Amino acid sequence: MARGHQKAQSQERNKAKQAASKKTGHNANQQKKAALKALTFQCPICRGMMPDPKTYKQHYENKHPNSQLPDELKDI
Repeated sequence: MARGHQKAQSQERNKAKQAASKKTGHNANQQKKAALKALTFQCPICRGMMPDPKTYKQHYENKHPNSQLPDELKDI
């Protein structure tokens, strides 16, 4: 019956390992929330999100060339 005892111990170790990996593992929801926090600028025309003002200005110049540049982007 030694194998039965070893099997039970192995299953317990595996449960503990699985529980630890669930706590520290990657979660798609957490990744999406973190990505949204990084996107701070929003285009008023198309509602596209950009991470920094330089990218925001490039987006505005390329996607909306006929629209006037917003005041916050003129000095960048």
